[in-house]
Amino acid sequence: MKKVEAIIRPEKLEELREALDKKGFIGMTVTEVKGRGAQKGVMLEWRVGEYRVEFLPKIKLEMVVAESKLDELVNIIEDICSTGKIGDGKIFISNVDEVIRLRTKERGGAAI
Repeated sequence: MKKVEAIIRPEKLEELREALDKKGFIGMTVTEVKGRGAQKGVMLEWRVGEYRVEFLPKIKLEMVVAESKLDELVNIIEDICSTGKIGDGKIFISNVDEVIRLRTKERGGAAI
């Protein structure tokens, strides 16, 4: 099993969720986060002048999938969330040793 963590633009979340639903990827955890990378924040203007926002709002999407579904999931995220502009985000993939469904005590792929 693999854990996929995707940091994406907030405005892409609903479109991504719909595309994932259509392909059968239902379970996910979504967190509103703030981050900073190559974009290094943005300069904004306000009535009193300019100011810098160092940490930009992003969405962190977390999913655990069978290894056989990994490429399909990553391709969907890339297709929907890539604008080709700085600040699109990142995808992190890591191994998951075990999953346990608390309600039924199922383990492994059956618990996803």
